Amino acid sequence: MESFINHIKHRLSEPLPGRMAQYKMASMRRLEELGFNPVPPPDAKVACVLNLLHRDATGHWRTVLIQRTDNPRDRHSGQVSFPGGRYEESDGDLVNVALREAHEEVGVSPLEVQVLGRLTELYIPVSNFVVHPFVGLLLGPSDFRPQPGEVESILTPDLGVFARPENRKTTDLTVANGVTIKSVPYFDVDGRIVWGATAMIMSEFMEVMGEMG
Repeated sequence: MESFINHIKHRLSEPLPGRMAQYKMASMRRLEELGFNPVPPPDAKVACVLNLLHRDATGHWRTVLIQRTDNPRDRHSGQVSFPGGRYEESDGDLVNVALREAHEEVGVSPLEVQVLGRLTELYIPVSNFVVHPFVGLLLGPSDFRPQPGEVESILTPDLGVFARPENRKTTDLTVANGVTIKSVPYFDVDGRIVWGATAMIMSEFMEVMGEMG
């Protein structure tokens, strides 16, 4: 456990793989929207997410994802994502957003999370959010509880799922506004489609893991 965590902390303290790693799981539409030197507009909102690592009883490392409930007012309704949400003035530091949202959405106390570092921020044009991803280690038991009304279910996939080439696929997706996006890259996580910003963030994290992935 210690060697894995030290490896992740060390890699997160070095120059990150960055947008080129993220773009490997971006659709052509997303690439066209972002360009290769994306500059978020001044009115862009801020959000943070948490890639929460924990080890199961068999010694395998896992992360935590949530399936959001269906909500017609939510552009990301029904999608699979990391725990996270919008910055509020009371949060102070950005990392507190990720910890607060993880507490609300999956029932993990901030006191049970060791923050290991952060990944490259990502701009999402469709919702006009700049997302700041953090990586944390769960120190307590993996007793996750979904937030009623917000979280349909909690997924805890093995990190190896994201490393296997056969789980990187493409498909056509129809999003909330009825638009169909062609050839969207995604991770197949036990039959669930993990795409968009979540897949792009995970793509960078897998490169951070490198030979230990």
